Amino acid sequence: MKTTALLLTLLSSLLLPPSSFSASPPNIVFIFTDDHCQQALSAYDDSRIVTPHMDRIATEGMRFDRCYVTNSICGPSRAVIQTGKHSHLNGFIRNGNTFNGDQQTFPKLLQKAGYQTAVVGKWHLKSTPQGYDYYDVLVGQGPYYNPPMITADADGNPQTLPHTGYTTDIIGDKTLDWLENRRDPGKPFMLMFQHKAPHRNWQPGPDYLTWLDDVEIAEPETLWDDYSGRESPARNQAMTIETHMNESDLKLKAPGNLTPGQRAAWDAAYDPKNEAFLKANLTGKALVKWKYQRYVKDYLRCVKSVDDNIGRVLKYLDDNGLTENTVVMYSSDQGWYLGEHGWFDKRWMYEESMVTPLLVRWPGVVNAGSVNDDIVSNLDFAETFLGIAGVKVPKDMQGRSLVPLLKGKTPKNWRTSFYYHYYEFPGAHSVNRHFGVTTGKHKLIRYYGPDHGGGEIDTWELFDLDKDPNELKSEYRNPEYSQIRKTLETELARLRKEFQVPEVDPVPPPKEKRRGNKKQTPVK
Repeated sequence: MKTTALLLTLLSSLLLPPSSFSASPPNIVFIFTDDHCQQALSAYDDSRIVTPHMDRIATEGMRFDRCYVTNSICGPSRAVIQTGKHSHLNGFIRNGNTFNGDQQTFPKLLQKAGYQTAVVGKWHLKSTPQGYDYYDVLVGQGPYYNPPMITADADGNPQTLPHTGYTTDIIGDKTLDWLENRRDPGKPFMLMFQHKAPHRNWQPGPDYLTWLDDVEIAEPETLWDDYSGRESPARNQAMTIETHMNESDLKLKAPGNLTPGQRAAWDAAYDPKNEAFLKANLTGKALVKWKYQRYVKDYLRCVKSVDDNIGRVLKYLDDNGLTENTVVMYSSDQGWYLGEHGWFDKRWMYEESMVTPLLVRWPGVVNAGSVNDDIVSNLDFAETFLGIAGVKVPKDMQGRSLVPLLKGKTPKNWRTSFYYHYYEFPGAHSVNRHFGVTTGKHKLIRYYGPDHGGGEIDTWELFDLDKDPNELKSEYRNPEYSQIRKTLETELARLRKEFQVPEVDPVPPPKEKRRGNKKQTPVK
């Protein structure tokens, strides 16, 4: 009887469709860039560049149109992703902090669940990566050419090794080497494939030094913004193309760390262009127009090399039978200004810097070519990785798994508003500290704390994003928006309470940069 029952069980299992078998946990490849905006990714905007390999992730997966970052600056964004917690709780509120790797992070939780974990490329959190079976990361920001990189030696201690070549390609090589030679094919893996590019100062790789030379890139409609419709922070920043780009940014000065061969190729590409520029003796708007073209082309050249290396990794997954059981996720640490408002850099709660790309391909789960307009965030990435792996999300994480959205079902209680907080002032580019709330239709921002003149600032902006998508005119003092303002103020207070935001900023700026500000201003 037992033998007969066993045979019947085996026969019935053979008749079941393949989907009835429990599949192995999916692999996860998280591709991350630095300062890559939606405006320079053709799945969102094909007016400047074609990014076929990034686009493939969107075509075969889901494009998220409203992925907001909690704090638009490199290090803090990465700390949020590691922890699933806002900056004030994970302890990394501004660049220059050191990430406390002893705290709970998603890679540690994946390791406990049997995943191999690896991070290759930009880390930018100062401390040695924890929770990763393998790491090979840039020292700090890292240069575009010939980067030193940190990895573990035979005894597990960090060692810094020199490399020769273009950093984007080196990171691609190391990623493929880990996939091919270092991972255990018997285990699911989580790989963070993280690029420095296209961060400032946008040094193109050898394959793209002259690409776009014969093309004129369209200027954004807000390139000549005079900031008259907003409060003083918009005027007092230090990130305009007109005033704040230096010789290295504009490639009027060559990088100092190139090999002779690299320098020869660089000079052959830039010397003729620079000679023509100097001969033209441009001034006024003509000079700004030239700077814009030089800047945006170099930025796009860096993006192109990233896209090439994404293509290499996608091809490896295809060639080795990994595509069908691997989730591929593409994002950047925040958005970026490609001349909008006359700016470069990020930091602001304005749309261009708060919104970041997010593309996710999950064969058999995500409908190909789908688009999502829900409010999602880098705060959700850790929870999403855990959700994909079937690992329980800890209650103290503050984001939510995107898995239901990836399956095409938005939960009824999904967020309809979002909290943002930027702390790095005084600091690079002189953007005042600010926090706020957005619903995707209206946005309320409060600027607070030390001001540019050594005093204190406490001022607000309110934007109607449907009527004013470029955020050129604050409606905060407009009586017609009084009810909307009250609603947003109530929601902002609710979110600050929910996310346990302290009344005083948790970590003061470095003393040497505080410009005489002797106290921390309570945030009410």
